[in-house]
Amino acid sequence: MILTLVGLSHGMLQDLTRRSQGSGGDIWVRPPDSSLLSTSGKMPEGLVKLVRSMPHVAFATGTLIQPVSALEYITGITLDEFNRLSGGFQYLEGGPWKQPDDILIDDVEARSKGLHAGDTIDLGRKWHVAGVVASGKLSRMFVDIATLQHLYPPSGYISNLYVKADNSTNIDAVFDALEQKLDGYKLYKMQEITSLYSVDNIPLLKPFTTVVIAIAAIVGFLMVFLSMYTAVLERTREIGILKALGASPGYILGALLRETVLLAVAGSLLGIAMSFGTKWLMDTFAPTLPAAIVQDWWAIAGLIALAGALIGAIYPGLKAARQDPIEALAYD
Repeated sequence: MILTLVGLSHGMLQDLTRRSQGSGGDIWVRPPDSSLLSTSGKMPEGLVKLVRSMPHVAFATGTLIQPVSALEYITGITLDEFNRLSGGFQYLEGGPWKQPDDILIDDVEARSKGLHAGDTIDLGRKWHVAGVVASGKLSRMFVDIATLQHLYPPSGYISNLYVKADNSTNIDAVFDALEQKLDGYKLYKMQEITSLYSVDNIPLLKPFTTVVIAIAAIVGFLMVFLSMYTAVLERTREIGILKALGASPGYILGALLRETVLLAVAGSLLGIAMSFGTKWLMDTFAPTLPAAIVQDWWAIAGLIALAGALIGAIYPGLKAARQDPIEALAYD
């Protein structure tokens, strides 16, 4: 459970990073009332022309985000401008849109919903899938920005502004100029996005992860406690024989704790192996929720499992060590 949760959170953040960098921009501009992951906030479309006129700006384009469900959104783009900025789409099926109700979806979205070029997708309204493109280009679903502005007024607004500098050495200069020109707007350098998309920077994600890990540790403790307590009851006569032969309480306790450690280590290795299976299941049946294998957490999860197992085994072990050998031998 721990490795699956951590892998899911890291996988989704890595996917967000890859898609953000896939825009091709060097600088990302967001509205003043927005956050790093929010889809809310609008800014005037006229900012695009203003930014394009600034020194050392090679190109700039705006996009519009429109949520269509709790976890899905459509991105409106100007196709020619976005192709120029990002290097263009790689079409796996179909081609660019030709009609206002055409939509492009990436291969992950297509696999998730079982769609192909020529199919229809219902996102509050029906869209015709003009093409399926390779993932990694900012979003999973794209339509013409003018169509999206018309369907979801008011028009003349964008959600994001992506800026390309004329040279990588001028990115800092363009960033500083934009900070002065666009006072109050949120600006991010794409080369720093990886550090921004982290568990520590996402609101509520770290506390949520901590709570789930704590629950997993408590569940592990209870399971080990019940298992070891049952094992001690089942081995009452064996423990009595050992004590009758001269085994000390420390020996009895040590034997049970060694068994606990062995089971905890074996369970941890099995859990690591199962995390690969979970990732395969997520990639196959829920591709829009990408999971990652986070090797740094293998040792952490193992230590949590070991600590929970040892704590859970202490009371049953002490109970076994304190048993009277005569009563244990008479136990049926």
